[in-house]
Amino acid sequence: MKKMYPMLWFDDQAQEAANNYVSIFPHSKVGTITRYGPAGPGTEGTVMTVDFQLDGQQFVALNGGPEFRFTEAISLVVPCESQAEVDEMWEKLVDGGEPAPCGWLKDRFGLSWQVVPTVLVEMLSDRDSAKAQRVNEAMLKVFGKFEIAELQAAYDGS
Repeated sequence: MKKMYPMLWFDDQAQEAANNYVSIFPHSKVGTITRYGPAGPGTEGTVMTVDFQLDGQQFVALNGGPEFRFTEAISLVVPCESQAEVDEMWEKLVDGGEPAPCGWLKDRFGLSWQVVPTVLVEMLSDRDSAKAQRVNEAMLKVFGKFEIAELQAAYDGS
């Protein structure tokens, strides 16, 4: 069985979005681009789909028209090892978009992302439920980008 991959429905920005995402993530590339033919439904010759990879994960972007929009019901998670990585990924992804609660953001194409420090998952799953609860409470107060030092302070109880 071949690997599953997400298809992202854009109005008409599939190629722009794929190029943007590829510029952000290492080990990424744009692959095959297909175009609409005379049968449509898009204008003949315009981009229909763009295959691309982000850090080895395959995606397809489709120019499907304005019928459907992204919602927060689906988001892409970007695990980050350091505050510097959180800062870099956040700034690149939120550019032209908008911040949201708990480390989420909506990019300029309307796609939701979660830029998450890997240490957050470790803290939330700590066997010491008081520590985990403090981190959970701190996480729920965040609007926008996570600051690892703030999560660590909650974890430490300081």
